[in-house]
Amino acid sequence: MNAQQPDRPGAPSLDGPHDPEHDPTASYALEPEYVASLTRRVRSSTGRTAEVRTPINGAPLAHVPQSGEQDVQEAFTRARRAQAAWSRTSLEHRSAIMMRLHDLVIDRQEEILDLIVWESGKARQHAFDEPIHIALTARYYARTAHQHLDPRRRLGVVPGLTRVEVNRVPKGVVGIISPWNYPFTMALCDGLPALMAGNAVVAKPDAQTMLSALLGAQLLEEAGFPKDLWQVVAGPGSDVGPQVIGQADYICFTGSTATGRRVAAGCAERLIGCSLELGGKNPMLVLRDADVERAAEGAVRASFSNAGQLCVSAERLFVADQVYDRFVERFVARTQAMTLGASLQWGNDMGSLVSQAQLDTVTSQVEDAVAKGARVLTGGRARPDLGPYVFEPTILEGVTPEMTCFGQETFGPVVSLYRFHDEADAVARANAGEYGLNGSVYSRDGARARAIAREIACGTVNVNEAFAATFASIDSPMGGMRQSGMGRRQGSEGIHRYTETQSVATQRLIRIAPMLGMSDETYARVMTAQLRVMKKLGRP
Repeated sequence: MNAQQPDRPGAPSLDGPHDPEHDPTASYALEPEYVASLTRRVRSSTGRTAEVRTPINGAPLAHVPQSGEQDVQEAFTRARRAQAAWSRTSLEHRSAIMMRLHDLVIDRQEEILDLIVWESGKARQHAFDEPIHIALTARYYARTAHQHLDPRRRLGVVPGLTRVEVNRVPKGVVGIISPWNYPFTMALCDGLPALMAGNAVVAKPDAQTMLSALLGAQLLEEAGFPKDLWQVVAGPGSDVGPQVIGQADYICFTGSTATGRRVAAGCAERLIGCSLELGGKNPMLVLRDADVERAAEGAVRASFSNAGQLCVSAERLFVADQVYDRFVERFVARTQAMTLGASLQWGNDMGSLVSQAQLDTVTSQVEDAVAKGARVLTGGRARPDLGPYVFEPTILEGVTPEMTCFGQETFGPVVSLYRFHDEADAVARANAGEYGLNGSVYSRDGARARAIAREIACGTVNVNEAFAATFASIDSPMGGMRQSGMGRRQGSEGIHRYTETQSVATQRLIRIAPMLGMSDETYARVMTAQLRVMKKLGRP
């Protein structure tokens, strides 16, 4: 693996003096005025702040104001007031603002990328996925708003005399609790359809990546969304999360399965809906007729994009006997050719993990696997010379069920290889465990690959692609099966989850009850006869 050293002025000096000239951890990485323009958007009256440092070199980024219980209450009060007016605006008006957001995100992408990389440490090429995904999402819901939200006619009980329409009514204020791994796109992508449907949002982004989420809130306002329609609160998830759940009309959560269960329980207590995108131990199948070079390239992206800190990344690769040796050779070679580094600049194939906690998890899982007999084909160690939390992309062979990384999500740049003889066995092994978020199948026979994909118990499955085909196709639903979540983002499901269906029926000429002196018994005979006629006419 090639290593690219940090290219910002004043790279860390482990043994040098602790002053801003020689040690970036002693001075702020961003202009204080710029940071203040973002953090003032946090609803906070506590006087408390939380320091955030960059994974690139440990330099401080911001002291983010923290929200208390009264601040969360105030956020919901303002959001409800704004939502009452917003819900009466036309879809054309909302769509026009959404398209302005689309243009702003594209025009300001360099600023967005800088913040994402500073906060997450990811490679710039992986940060680029985020503004593009938001632009796609904004354009999609702006262009399809009428398709999803216009009233729909339904069959009435009496043909020609009963008119039924189904309306899509906004739920009110949506609470969005978003993670750190895709701090810009996850902060915004679920909220955009909520706004389009006529709701307001109270957002609680992850503490590590508040600035990216706050820049998103700033862009929403600059595009023309009402100021109070999108509120931001900050603080530990264990404190602020339950407060958001306690006041929202719907919750959208992305994070771990363990936390997702607690979120679901809180929503169930209040009888409100929720959508949860949770953990994964995602499989990739390389069939005997796969294009080995294409599969190896896809495996690198599937396993090591965003240093493996991606809910839909592959952590288990099942490879057919017929191509196993050739695939492993190409996969290892491509992995060893990757350029690593913690940098704002383009050029790195993989960046840093986000924190010491993530580094500890990855390190412990690899050490556990090796101690119990797994073989490291490449990688397997931290690289503090490149950044405080950089870990080499790692390929393991011989992973067995007693090893932690066999069934538990790693959420880092570690993947395990498994040889298979029979495709039915490979599908069964891919479906083993409790997760079912994303999968991929590589084969030259598209029809056969799609047939196998239908047998994989995952919410999304990509054929001859790692994960981007489903994730970037905004018209298709995305979410998990089993312990990987409930509900879907994107497509019609992604906006309908934020609405209540309301049926409005208008009855003409006759009432649905005895009339004109008709007895109850006669009414029953007449209605029974009508049922028989409707059946003969083939009516539903």
